[in-house]
Amino acid sequence: VQLQASGGGLVQAGGSLRLSCAASGLTFSSYAMGWFRQAPGKEREFVAAISWGGVNTYADTVKGRFAISRDNAKNTVYLRMNSLKPEDTAVYYCAADRTTIPRSAVGVDYWGQGTQVTVSS
Repeated sequence: VQLQASGGGLVQAGGSLRLSCAASGLTFSSYAMGWFRQAPGKEREFVAAISWGGVNTYADTVKGRFAISRDNAKNTVYLRMNSLKPEDTAVYYCAADRTTIPRSAVGVDYWGQGTQVTVSS
């Protein structure tokens, strides 16, 4: 199984980015997908998740600014990030779980390699 995250970069505060995570080696539609992030010196934290049926959940810190979506035909999950803030700076990881919507970093089945997002003030 591979989860290949991409789309990170350097952006000014108020800007936007779209992250992508392409999955292979699994039956994508059978997995709930999520995005997490980890800033230096901090624990990995939940950002957003999408269920098998497309129901979304978000961390309070990103609600209204970020949007998660999935394209089962392309085996890809996306994270659209708008109105970015310096505190959104982190490495962003995608996650896949067969049995649980991934809202906790504990027990996730598969992780992507991470993509760096840096928001300058």
